[in-house]
Amino acid sequence: MTNPAIAVVTGASRGAGKGIAIGLGEKGMTVFVTGRSVEHSDAVGWDGKPLAGTIHETAAAVTAAGGRGIAVACDHADDAQIAALFDRVRAEAGRLDILVNNATHIHHQLIEQAPFWEKELAMVGIIDVGLRSAYVGSWHAAKMMVEQGSGLVAFTSSFGASCYMHGPAYGAQKAGVDKLAHDMAFDFRPHGVRAVSIWLGPQITERALNAAEVHKEQYEGFMAMAEMPQFTGHIIHAIANDPEGDELSGRTLIGAEIAGRYGITDRGRTPPSHREMLGSPPEPNPAVVY
Repeated sequence: MTNPAIAVVTGASRGAGKGIAIGLGEKGMTVFVTGRSVEHSDAVGWDGKPLAGTIHETAAAVTAAGGRGIAVACDHADDAQIAALFDRVRAEAGRLDILVNNATHIHHQLIEQAPFWEKELAMVGIIDVGLRSAYVGSWHAAKMMVEQGSGLVAFTSSFGASCYMHGPAYGAQKAGVDKLAHDMAFDFRPHGVRAVSIWLGPQITERALNAAEVHKEQYEGFMAMAEMPQFTGHIIHAIANDPEGDELSGRTLIGAEIAGRYGITDRGRTPPSHREMLGSPPEPNPAVVY
C-alpha cells in the first residue's frame, strides 16, 4: 500500500485509541474517530473520578496534529451503529486504508485482584465489545478494502493473550483478536489486504496518569517504561505503507520490537518489549491495562 489516506480508529474518545488516532493524524491521514462520549465523558478513573475525553476533542487533536479528524458517535455494542459508521466512511471518503479495532469494554472491576467468579458477570462485556465488535467492524471494512485491493486491519492486543493478566475474560478477548488477525489474513491474502495484531506495552493514558497521581511512588517505574499511544499509531501507519508488509500479515507483533524495522521511536527512546512476560504471570499492577 502507498500513502494510506483514510483511517477508522474505534474507541478513540480517550486512552490508546485517542493516541493512535493522533499518531495517524501526524502522518497526514483523515481519521474517523469513534466512541460513545459525545458531549462529555461518562468514564471514571480507578479512583472513581471522572476522566476527560470525547470524540470531538480527539478529532480536533487529530486535525491539530496535521491530519483531519472526523468524530462519529458509535456504540460498538450495536451492530446497526457499526454498519452506519462504515456506510458514512464509504459515502464521505470512498475508500478505507486502515481500520484500527481498539474499542473495548472496560469494566470497573477489571483490575481487581480477585478470581473471575467474584467479579460481576458483566465483565464478559469485553468479549462483546472488544472481540465480537472487532469482527463486525472488520467485516464491514473488508468489503471496501477488498474492492480497492488494499488496506490494513489492525487490532490492539497485549501480552494478556499469552499470560494471566486481569482474568480470563480479558485474556480471551486479547487471544481472540490475535486469532482474528491470523485467520483474516488468510482470507485477505489474494486481495492485497493485510491484518495484524499488535501487543502494546503499558500505555500513558488518562487512567494511567490518574493512577500515577494518586500513587506516585508505586507508579514511578510504570510511567518511566510506558509508551505514548501515538507510538503505536506510527507503527500501524508504517506497516500499512511498507512495500514488503505482506510478510507481516497474519502475525501478532510486539509493538516495541517491530518499531525497530521502521526506525520508529517513542519520544526518541526505544521502549522495552516486555518479552520476558511471555509464559510467566506478571506481578499484579493495578495501573496496567495493556
